[in-house]
Amino acid sequence: MPVFQRNSRFLLRTILIPAIVLGAGACASAATPRAPVLASGAGVVVPGSAATAVALATADSAARAFAPADVEFMQGMVPHHAQAVIMAGWASSHGARADIQRLCLRIMAAQSDEIAMMRRWLRERKQDVPDSNATRHVMKMDGMSHEMMMPGMLTDAELARLDRARGSEFDRLFLNGMIGHHRGAIDMVNTLLSNGNAGHDETVFRFANDVVSDQSAEISVMLRMLETVPPL
Repeated sequence: MPVFQRNSRFLLRTILIPAIVLGAGACASAATPRAPVLASGAGVVVPGSAATAVALATADSAARAFAPADVEFMQGMVPHHAQAVIMAGWASSHGARADIQRLCLRIMAAQSDEIAMMRRWLRERKQDVPDSNATRHVMKMDGMSHEMMMPGMLTDAELARLDRARGSEFDRLFLNGMIGHHRGAIDMVNTLLSNGNAGHDETVFRFANDVVSDQSAEISVMLRMLETVPPL
């Protein structure tokens, strides 16, 4: 499902449900000051009662439910981000241009924080937590573990070539590599949101939207930078 459609759905739920409940309460109050309020899925409950708290907690828990696709997305995005941090971390030691070094510092800071967030999210839900430095996604199928690379990630040979490069060669290889890397992350979000059961968890939904908006903006910046880097 496209991001803007999912945003619309969340906004409608945020706006309409409280409005319906408040409207029902206002009409009831006009007739009887302490009239019950009808809460969806919870039956008739009295405001301020324990039943109200239970109903609200149940609704909140349902809103935060997560799906297997959410777990797969977060587990796969950890090594995806980890490789980006490695690539960006070479900028200063490999003679990258000043503006590219600044971009790399932003990538390192943002994606390191997001790695910590994803690992915390997985740990809280009793799921397998990838190492913060892992550069392969480990999938378990039929009792066996399989390592795989996520969309847009550099191969070992491409990563080694980037590590050997210096100056303008590093700049061009880095920009080309990171543009593809970012596009791969956006593909991962699109795959997640195409799953009807996924993306309902608030943290996953917000993070997925951040990936699309932040990395789309950085792709535009890197494409402009690339135009000014000498060819190899």
